Amino acid sequence: MGQGNTDHPGRISQDDCDVVFPVDAQQRFNTVKNWIADAVRVTVLTGAGISTDSGIPDFRGPQGLWTRDPEAEKMATIDNYMSDPQVRKKAWQWKLEQMGAEREPNTGHDALVELELSGKLLALVTQNVDGFHQQAGNSADKVIEIHGTMREAICMDCGDRTDIETTLDRVRAGELDPACPLCEGILKSATISFGQGLVEEDLARAQRAALDCDLLLAIGSTLMVYPIAGIVPTAREAGAIVVIINAEATGMDEIAHAVLRGSISDLLPRLLSVRG
Repeated sequence: MGQGNTDHPGRISQDDCDVVFPVDAQQRFNTVKNWIADAVRVTVLTGAGISTDSGIPDFRGPQGLWTRDPEAEKMATIDNYMSDPQVRKKAWQWKLEQMGAEREPNTGHDALVELELSGKLLALVTQNVDGFHQQAGNSADKVIEIHGTMREAICMDCGDRTDIETTLDRVRAGELDPACPLCEGILKSATISFGQGLVEEDLARAQRAALDCDLLLAIGSTLMVYPIAGIVPTAREAGAIVVIINAEATGMDEIAHAVLRGSISDLLPRLLSVRG
């Protein structure tokens, strides 16, 4: 674990951290806030939990989309999507509902913009496809959308990409399963579905960010989806401090130096505000 400290002089040290905190929640919160203040290079991994207060449902939580409607998971599985027109029709109606609702980034997203403005943010790796980090004000070159974006549509045959609203306008006009206007191929949102490969360049960038940070914040993720969840132990092994912030338990709580439970839109502004 010490090798990371040798490679990155001045980074906060794991030697100063206890894996298990025999302290109350306020002490734990204050300790994490001090770690953030001392950090130089912070990598952030966000999952669906950061967007739930914006009205975007998560998938695997107690009230998650797939928990309440297991059939909905088919919409995010590439084989089902490509082979079943009914799945595609349901997916486009769901996207119409999601994009049509008046939803905005919340204070949790805003806090990560403040982290970037402080000069500490190395990279913001997100499992989310809602585009809220950029909408809130994070720089596009800092954000790694590891699962793509629902703000664009892509043709699965010719690869043409367009703004998602162009396709949704066609759905609103009655095309329940719109085809590519260039080649008649199948259209889908430019998100990475189950069964699709991730973008290797994005994965490599996320790995570098995990190796080069001195603090990793895993926020609003169950840390069950691989390979991207693997950047958490990667950062830990490279010498970084690992903090998990989530409403529910995750599969990696035991390797974190600290775990904070509660509302992300409440915790993050208090943790990341430069005003204390």
